[in-house]
Amino acid sequence: MRISKELIKGSTSYLVLSVIGEQDMYGYQIIREIALRSEQVFSLNEGTLYPILHSLEKEKLLSCYWQESETGRKRKYYRITDKGARELVHKRSEWQRYASAVTRVTGGAALANG
Repeated sequence: MRISKELIKGSTSYLVLSVIGEQDMYGYQIIREIALRSEQVFSLNEGTLYPILHSLEKEKLLSCYWQESETGRKRKYYRITDKGARELVHKRSEWQRYASAVTRVTGGAALANG
């Protein structure tokens, strides 16, 4: 079952910041990691990811650097900054409050039990 774009749009930058917060990553790696962890619920494309990365970089939540891969190809890696790490802590707390409130309003536990 697909999730509406409106729901995904509100959480995409948080998801990107979250995976980069664990380790430096390049674009395709970010796309692959988010898809894998979400069991394909979040399948970003480059046209969605790169504007988010540029925005996070402009806000100084991420920095980037170039590194050569084993094949000799240069890749642009993204790294979370100290400011980004603080923002990630804030966003995690905000997301947990949001998800908890949605569950309470919609009766999530009752729905799960049928």
